[in-house]
Amino acid sequence: MDFFFSVRGRDGDCYSNKMGGVKYISVPATADAAQKSHEISRTSWFGDVQAAAGAEGIEKGHIVFFVHGFNTEQYDMLERHRKIRTGLEAQGFKGVVVSFDWPSDGSVLGYCADIRDARLSADKLFKHGITQFSALQRPDCAYNIHILAHSMGSLVVREAFDYADDDHKTAQRSWSVSQVALVAADISSKSMRSRSSKSSSLLRHCARLTNYCSPFDDVLSISEVKRIGVSRRLGRVGLPSDHSEKAVNMYCGSYFRDHQSDFGEGVGISHRWYFDSPRFYEDLFHTFMGKLDREVIPTRGPTDKGGLGLK
Repeated sequence: MDFFFSVRGRDGDCYSNKMGGVKYISVPATADAAQKSHEISRTSWFGDVQAAAGAEGIEKGHIVFFVHGFNTEQYDMLERHRKIRTGLEAQGFKGVVVSFDWPSDGSVLGYCADIRDARLSADKLFKHGITQFSALQRPDCAYNIHILAHSMGSLVVREAFDYADDDHKTAQRSWSVSQVALVAADISSKSMRSRSSKSSSLLRHCARLTNYCSPFDDVLSISEVKRIGVSRRLGRVGLPSDHSEKAVNMYCGSYFRDHQSDFGEGVGISHRWYFDSPRFYEDLFHTFMGKLDREVIPTRGPTDKGGLGLK
C-alpha cells in the first residue's frame, strides 16, 4: 500500500486541483492512480501507517513524511512518492513513507496561485497531520518521524510548524520530529538565519535539518523572477552563513554537473533530479537513520564552497 492524505477536492471518483476536505487514502501497489474507493477512515489510516513503520522490540520504526512542491498533479505526486519509497528501500529502509497531497495547478503559470494554496494547505497539514503525529511523540515513542519536503513543499512545512506553535494545545505538548530534509527548497535563504522568526518553530521542533541545494536549479531561478525584491532561494544558494547549528548544508551542484547525463533532459530536470539518484537516497537513508554524524556519512565530502557536498 501507498499511504497519503489529501486536501484536494473530488472530481467524480478522482481528484481536482482545488482545495477540498481532508481524505485519508491507501492506494494498492497495483493501482496507477488514487480513487474515491481508496479512501479509508482516519483511525484506520493512522493504525495502518503505524503498523507499517517497522517498529520491532527495541528498534524504533520510521515514518518519512513527504510534502511535494508546486506544479504537481496528484498522479505526479504518487509517482514521486513511490520513487522515494523504493529508493529508500533499496538502501535498506524498513519504515514507511507517507505523503501530504495538496492542490497544485499543474503548470508553471500557476506559480502564484500555488503560493496561495500552499499557505492554505499548511493549515491543513498542521490540523490533520502535525497535531496527529505529534501526539505519538512521547518519551517512550516507538517511532521516529522524519519530514522530506521538495520545492514549495518546504514553505508548506515551515508554515505548518509555525501554526503548531501558535496553537495553544499543540504548543503545550512536548513534541518533535527527528530529521527534516529540504530538497530544492523554494523559500528564501535569509529566512533560515539563526534568529529568524520564520524558521524558529521548524528548527525548535526537529533534531536536525539538512538542506540539499544546487546552483544549477533553473526552476528556482524562475521563482526568483516572480518575487518582488528577488529573494534568493534556499534550494539554489544554500543556507546563510549565520544559520543554526542544527542545520546542515548539502551542496549538490558538483554532483549534478558531473552526473547530469544520468538524469535525462527536459524542463525541470535540474530541480527534481534528486529523486532519480541512488546516491541521493543513500545519503538520505543515513540522514534519516541518524546513526552516523553528519561529517562521516560516506556519501559526503568537503567542497570548494566550504561545508559538505554530495560526492
